[in-house]
Amino acid sequence: MDLEEEIRIKIRNYELLTEEALRKVSIKAKKDSKEYEIAMDYLSMARNYFSDAQHFKQKKDLINSLAALSYAHAWLDAGVRAGILKGENERLFTQR
Repeated sequence: MDLEEEIRIKIRNYELLTEEALRKVSIKAKKDSKEYEIAMDYLSMARNYFSDAQHFKQKKDLINSLAALSYAHAWLDAGVRAGILKGENERLFTQR
């Protein structure tokens, strides 16, 4: 297997993982709180990076697609670890 094929496999795996995580994550912070606004920002960043990854993949820019997927999932993990997002699945999110 060559490097490009390895990257394609990683992209597909991260796409599936992050897509599922985006569906299952929820906001833990109370509405109308500063933490809620921050949680919304984290989710927005995750969704935007996920969208960027799709764009890069379509343009066959595999390195930037993989990087954007990594950032997307990192925003979700950071929110879960900070306690502003709820993600109870250990396969999808890093836990404290």
